[in-house]
Amino acid sequence: MNPTLGLSLFLAGLLTTEGLLKPSFSDQNHETLDRSQERKGRMAAKELAKRNMAFGFKLLKKMASVNSHKNIFFSPLSISTAFSLMCLGAQDDTLAEIKQGFNFRKMSDKDLHEGFHYLIRKVNQETQGVKVKLGNTLFMDKKLQPQREFLRDAKNLYYADTVPTNFQNMENARQQINDYISEKTHGKINNLVKNIDSGTVMLLTNYMFFRAKWQNEFDPKLTKEEAFILERNNSVKVPMMFHGGMYQVGRDDQLSCTILEIPYLKNITATFILPDEGKMKHLEEALEENIFAKWKPLMLHRVVDVSVPKLHITGTHDLKRTLSHLGITRIFEEHGDLSRISPHRSLKVGEAVHEAELKMDEKGTEGAAGSGAQTLPMETPMPVKINRPYILVVHETLTPSILFLGKIVNPTSK
Repeated sequence: MNPTLGLSLFLAGLLTTEGLLKPSFSDQNHETLDRSQERKGRMAAKELAKRNMAFGFKLLKKMASVNSHKNIFFSPLSISTAFSLMCLGAQDDTLAEIKQGFNFRKMSDKDLHEGFHYLIRKVNQETQGVKVKLGNTLFMDKKLQPQREFLRDAKNLYYADTVPTNFQNMENARQQINDYISEKTHGKINNLVKNIDSGTVMLLTNYMFFRAKWQNEFDPKLTKEEAFILERNNSVKVPMMFHGGMYQVGRDDQLSCTILEIPYLKNITATFILPDEGKMKHLEEALEENIFAKWKPLMLHRVVDVSVPKLHITGTHDLKRTLSHLGITRIFEEHGDLSRISPHRSLKVGEAVHEAELKMDEKGTEGAAGSGAQTLPMETPMPVKINRPYILVVHETLTPSILFLGKIVNPTSK
């Protein structure tokens, strides 16, 4: 019987409001699809985006139930993309378990993978003011002897690069992988892989990098120290950014929360969901895949005096432990079936680590000039002050896909 060898998954999300990366895949990966394929891919991607939203809220609830007094921040799209790629190698109960846990059930394999193919193409963008990079890389030891079909589909559907790696020398392998990710993210993600399990023969990294300008930047001169109310009536001083302008804002009396949308340039929006005092758990329980459709008729475009805290937080999550609470265990165990990666080896995922970072400040891009003055209608501004724990959703509005999801309970805590 073959010994069980290890695969590892390392997933990173980095969101800032200051910079911009160039997608590295070539134009030949953007092959012209005929209209029928494009339409099918778009429909599958929209269905996936909805399911990924449900998965993201489900994972947020689970994380919050374990760490109710800590900041939570992660990229549902990064995590889902990595495990969907692993579906290319999984079979039988292992595949069924992943599909169930990630809300991929009742989607055909074809729709699942073509939907992610479309999503990755659409999410990765570089325009003036917004740059997004969602990338996958497979680091493989020569002893693995992977199936050609797995490598082909990983490349064609998920744009996954394959890098030969000698896992017999763990420290050199770790350095090679971290250098590679650092280069791909222009030095912003430098130490993603801290340890590699002995016996590892393949390591999948997935990283999402996003930097964008606010559509209307905050004036740093108006930022001042103010109180942010923590749970149990404690408070901390935070630098609070201010901007008066036209925003989409709404009130959900049923969920006892205020919804504020602050757009980046192009098609990315940050939605701040501020529950009334003592209503955070009620809000968490009610978040579901159709929540934005429910809120749409409640939103008004009006003059708002916005106050939001500057923050810089990092979330690191042991997905092996977290996903087990969602019923995903076989892929991490010896009796899991990943034989479509390599039929000659018993494989399991030894580690699955996700790291996401959020930096939010006044500037859209570092060193950028402030935006021009807005002409506002003559009406009394509605004050919206994000000065107590809130939910943050950063989403691409066309599909729509959640790029990042967070629960911020203390902006001063990293």
